[in-house]
Amino acid sequence: MSSLHRLVREGYLSSREFRQAVRKLDYLRRKWDEVQPTLQARTTAERLLGAHELRAADALQLAAALIWCRNFSRQRAFICADSRLAEAAEAEGFTVIRPL
Repeated sequence: MSSLHRLVREGYLSSREFRQAVRKLDYLRRKWDEVQPTLQARTTAERLLGAHELRAADALQLAAALIWCRNFSRQRAFICADSRLAEAAEAEGFTVIRPL
């Protein structure tokens, strides 16, 4: 939601596009698994903060993705509209899908 609101503020999404994106996000939300911030997630996020120019929440998100795929990120998709997070995900081996 943070990224979608930012895209509206920056003029990349109209109100209509925002509503469509929220509907798609709600659909996807029912399909995904959430990784809670365990010691492993925090430790991985700390490593990511040292390796990439990330905010704390973004580092946790990327850490969760790495835990989900057991650090075998090659040929795994990472959907992201944030350029810094996308760059870090690519550096960690994910195939980044940018929704816009």
